[in-house]
Parts: sequence; structure tokens; C-alpha cells
Amino acid sequence: QFQLVESGGGLVQPGGSLRLSCAGSGFTLDYYAMGWFRQAPGKEREGVSCISSSDGSTYYADSVKGRFTISRDAVKNTVYLQMNSLKSEDTAVYYCAASGWDYCSGSAAHFGSWGQGTQVTVSS
Repeated sequence: QFQLVESGGGLVQPGGSLRLSCAGSGFTLDYYAMGWFRQAPGKEREGVSCISSSDGSTYYADSVKGRFTISRDAVKNTVYLQMNSLKSEDTAVYYCAASGWDYCSGSAAHFGSWGQGTQVTVSS
């Protein structure tokens, strides 16, 4: 059974940091392009970051470039999203997703397996 489980969300003050984790079970995440998406209340789900499996190349939305970093740990079968210099507009439910392809896309349709999401709230 393929499963993705996110963790690491929470409440943080503006300017703070969080690291989200996405643990895979039932399949090896290293074989798939892995993405992070987020959805704020009343807004569409948007692509935040992605890491390919073919060459490890990464993609970041303009709104998070320079602040967020995506990475993999093959031993732990986990993908991470390090989020620094957080802003109130980063508040959302964050989802990780696995694609059947080895390359990245910012489109949610590119990804077939999703986690349940973890809430990130940036507020003073």
C-alpha cells in the first residue's frame, strides 16, 4: 500500500523556520519526482517545490525561492522541505506528492499519490 505521511507543521512566528517531512511507505521515494504543494483557505492548491529523481534537479515557486529548500534522504525514504524566513502568506496546509514520472512539474495533475497534509500557520 502506497502511503505518504507529512509531519513537522505547526505555529511559527514571522521570520521563523520549520522543516516539513514526508515519509513514504510501500514504495521507494527515490524513484519518483516528489513535490510539495500548499493550499490556503479559499485559494487553489499551488506548487511550492519539486525534486526530480532523474538528476536531482529542483524547482521552486517564485514566492518561496531563496527561502525554502527541498531535499531527499534515501536511507530514511523521506523528503524534506526546509522553510526559512516564513511569512504570514506562507500559512496553508502543505501536502507532499509523488509523481509517476521522474521529472518535475508545478501542476498537481502531474502527481498521483498524495499525503494527508500538515498545517503551517505563520502568525505573531
